[in-house]
Amino acid sequence: MLLASERKGHVLKPWVKIALVTAVVAVPAMALGQVIWPPATGGPEPTAGQLPFFLFLAVFEALTFGLGVSFLLFGFPSISRAVGGSPLRAWAMYLAIGWFLVSWWPHDNMHIHNGNDLQGLLYIEYGFHVTLMAGGLILAYSLLTMLRSSDAGVQPASATSPRVR
Repeated sequence: MLLASERKGHVLKPWVKIALVTAVVAVPAMALGQVIWPPATGGPEPTAGQLPFFLFLAVFEALTFGLGVSFLLFGFPSISRAVGGSPLRAWAMYLAIGWFLVSWWPHDNMHIHNGNDLQGLLYIEYGFHVTLMAGGLILAYSLLTMLRSSDAGVQPASATSPRVR
């Protein structure tokens, strides 16, 4: 039987769990992006000078996707604590932040796959851009309501202690 101190040695620190999940998700995402969404036939080809910039974007999007999955797996307790009393606001903020992180990988790959199909472009724009705008509104509204003194525990200016000079 393991003692409590021995069991502690087997528990991963939060940053290690986040890094592991991020890597486990990001590496396959990077490899599978153009397998799941093959480039459109006859689509534009990047020049040799553009290719490193597109590769950087692909790597950054895959890492952000992996970090978003990590956030969705481990982030809710922290958001809930930070937000305080409103479970609805906590869930709305949690999902908005998660969507901000995970949406870039499928979004960019769908653009590559879509090519010049304008109807497909409309689906992509509404499915990603409009939902990201809604997420921004959710986060802005949530922050503003948290900044109200009754929601955020902020003391009125008259209740603060004077500064010591």
